[in-house]
Amino acid sequence: MKKILIGSILVLVGLGVVASQYWYYLPGIMSDILDPIGYNQSVIWKAGPAETPSADGERPPNIVLIVADDLGFNDITFYGGGIAEGSVPTPSIDSIAQAGMHFPNGYAGNGTCAPSRAALLTGRYPTRVGFEFTPAAPAFMRLVAGDAFIEENAENYPPEDELGLPADELTLPELLKEKGYHSVALGKWHLGSSAGSLPNDQGFDEFLGFLSGAGLYLPEGGDNVINSKQDFDNIDKFLWANLKYGVRYNKGDRFKPSSHVTDYLSREAVKVIEANRNHPFFMYLAYNAPHTPLQAEKADYDALDHITNHTERTYAAMLRGLDRGIGQVLDALDDNGLTDNTIVIFTSDNGGAGYVGLPDINKPYRGWKITFFEGGIHAPYFVRWPKSIPAGSQYDSAVAHIDIFSTALAAAGVELPSDRIIDGRDILSYALQEEQPPLKRPLFWRTGGYKVIQDDGWKLQLQEQNGKTWLFNLNDDPTEQSNLSDSHPEKLAELRETLYSLDEQMVPPLWPPLSESTISVDYTSNIEPDADHETILWAN
Repeated sequence: MKKILIGSILVLVGLGVVASQYWYYLPGIMSDILDPIGYNQSVIWKAGPAETPSADGERPPNIVLIVADDLGFNDITFYGGGIAEGSVPTPSIDSIAQAGMHFPNGYAGNGTCAPSRAALLTGRYPTRVGFEFTPAAPAFMRLVAGDAFIEENAENYPPEDELGLPADELTLPELLKEKGYHSVALGKWHLGSSAGSLPNDQGFDEFLGFLSGAGLYLPEGGDNVINSKQDFDNIDKFLWANLKYGVRYNKGDRFKPSSHVTDYLSREAVKVIEANRNHPFFMYLAYNAPHTPLQAEKADYDALDHITNHTERTYAAMLRGLDRGIGQVLDALDDNGLTDNTIVIFTSDNGGAGYVGLPDINKPYRGWKITFFEGGIHAPYFVRWPKSIPAGSQYDSAVAHIDIFSTALAAAGVELPSDRIIDGRDILSYALQEEQPPLKRPLFWRTGGYKVIQDDGWKLQLQEQNGKTWLFNLNDDPTEQSNLSDSHPEKLAELRETLYSLDEQMVPPLWPPLSESTISVDYTSNIEPDADHETILWAN
């Protein structure tokens, strides 16, 4: 009894030390207790009909939406760049553009993960839905934000599992049911983890992945894993302390995948295609690569020994695995005779993150994930549909994540809902016309007092907290080098009026921001510049 009592005291003392010095580990500890991760289990995907049903009319196209996570514009080689000076080719991703249409002015729905995903699946600005900020636990934001943490907003803050996409929002898979689509989501969700906001509650027939914003790709100490930790970054510190190597199927318990998560998701996506080859399906393949924590398979890392920087080599190895997996998905469409009438869309949820510490991932654009400079929201945007889109096509007007919703529904023959504003457009109705008329409409972004509009190549960024404005003519200055706020007062006034006319249509955020942090536009997080430098204020 005495030994048990002494042991209990030592445990409590140990927990006290952990709580005082390593308190940010506690969310992961609680997660292990409340939602433990079991052994790997096989997923048996629901099988469609054994043969293609005979029916009047033409089968609507399958839709495969592939979303990378925090992919930098310069991470792929299609536009002549690529990580490590283009020495890590991305042939599978590039092939989607080569065999279809690329949109050189493609834009993300937001500068961070979750609001962009809300835009993708609803066709609405996330601020029109109230999904303005990326869901984040107060413990995480307190560590990341430091002195910028807003303590009063943390009081009575909603539980993390209530920070989700409202159940009354109509999603792409919900509307595709009208045409008999079977919808499957794989990978990252990040749109809520409570009843009503889960993937299976938002229109998906099946889901395999994780609900949170990130996860480990492999156990940290495994023989087949290469880890790269960014010790300078509090975000990375929190992720390594709390993220787990686990997925769940539908609403079941978590279990361990059978390999590196990127390869695992790719293999399961192939199985989804095989199971659904005889009826129309929508597959939302939301990889978490190359989002931190940076973990690569050893074989991919070993294949890139020409890269001397460990972080860059690990990151590049993750891209190598991502491209390989996408190639497997494209091959599966070929093998099952589905390529011609399958729409494949590739994009990223936002730009590459400055907290990775790699300066060229968004080259040639300024800014990082979180900012609304081009590096944060100018994303690869490719659409392949051999039956309808000529190979090697291009459409130059600005398009955005909100447009994927309307474009997919139009291709499937589903009318847009009439009871709400849909911000997206059917971009193929413009791009496939012989004369390719321009798509004229403003695009809008907002996070707190940081508000941005892009209209006909002109872009205005407003920082209401300090009155700062940036006005750029992207037609002449696509990398945002020359601020024209002082020299073009009439254009500034015009765009300001348009911006606020849209801003007034948006709704208040569903939850308050927990921080208002200063983010450098031109320097990665591991650099403290000596001179004055451009910054934005990020509310989240």
